[in-house]
Amino acid sequence: MTAIDPRQESTVAPAATRPAAAGPAAVDVSRLRRRFAPLDGLRAVGALMVVVTHVSAHTATSVTEPFGGLLARFDAGVALFFVISGFLLYRPYVAARLTGAPAPDVRGYLWRRALRILPVLWIAVAGVWLLFDHGTPASQYLRHALLVHIYWPSNWVLGLTQMWSLAVEAAFYVALPLLAWLLVCSARDPLTFIRRSLAVLGLLVLLSPVWVYVATALEHPTAPQWLPAYLGWFAIGMALVTWQQARGLGLLRASRIDDLARHPGTLWLIALAILVIVATPIAGSRGLAPAVAGEAAFKNLAYAVFAALLVLPCIAALRDGDDARVARALGGRVGRWLGDISYGIFAYHLLILELIGPVAGHENFTGGFWRLLVPTLLVTVPVAAISYRFLERPIMDWGRRVYSRR
Repeated sequence: MTAIDPRQESTVAPAATRPAAAGPAAVDVSRLRRRFAPLDGLRAVGALMVVVTHVSAHTATSVTEPFGGLLARFDAGVALFFVISGFLLYRPYVAARLTGAPAPDVRGYLWRRALRILPVLWIAVAGVWLLFDHGTPASQYLRHALLVHIYWPSNWVLGLTQMWSLAVEAAFYVALPLLAWLLVCSARDPLTFIRRSLAVLGLLVLLSPVWVYVATALEHPTAPQWLPAYLGWFAIGMALVTWQQARGLGLLRASRIDDLARHPGTLWLIALAILVIVATPIAGSRGLAPAVAGEAAFKNLAYAVFAALLVLPCIAALRDGDDARVARALGGRVGRWLGDISYGIFAYHLLILELIGPVAGHENFTGGFWRLLVPTLLVTVPVAAISYRFLERPIMDWGRRVYSRR
């Protein structure tokens, strides 16, 4: 997503037809879309991509097979997660600014985010500690449980290596209210807010690869894992929801973005082509070789474009239920269910993979991709479903009741 261009005036509705900025009475709030069911299916896609890329690494398929380069780049599922998070979590701030409604309650927002991620995280950390501890200092597990481990060198723990991305996500949760406040308060009227927000968010998309380049060139041990390296991915989601909500209220006219969004098959084929390009040496090593600054920066930006192309057709419809047919399939019953349990799939799959390996007679880096992937999924999906049904959803329901009483 690029910064708004000087021709944006041509996509802004005339004053006679756009909602006035005087207050909420001038805005038809019912025109705002509130449910984006296809994103549930995309969350599941992102989680399954992460599982696949970890299995390919454990079996060395990513470096030994002709298609291994593509599997190695399935870590782009993390970019998909971050774009969706930026979209959904920033939406209430955009809706409030464009309609004149009260801003979201920050304390309630942080309370819900903590209840959503921490219980499952703590179970995964405790499980790894009990089952795989080989003299790892307790402080390492504590840092993982608090999602601050990415700020210490040598922060990898067997069965928890995927949690770096959750630590980045948690940092975004904390930063979002301040970033939203800066964007919202810096504009006098909705149209200025839209233009300025898209410009700032577009700049963040470009600055993230710069951070990655500099941090990698300086060989900093942890800076490539910090939030600024991935803030551009979240910013794409924030820019998309700013555009989508403004279109829903008639503040922006239909543009080429709408035309592109009506062809999800084409966009997703382009996204796949980008992933194929990134699978070549232009984006760096498939394995554990140290990253080169230019290659790491290119991969960061390419993943951002990849995720944007996947998400755009799933959010472009202005009303609930008007998604393209293929996007609606992602938001069907199976897609919604997999989206609900996707966090559990992400959190538990490495723990389960490490348990299944010895049972399946697998030795790391010796092949056997399908022999390891299939049983890992067959165990991880039911475990994630049980976790969601009996742990995650009850805790979230309890948290809403407690906070509403307060």
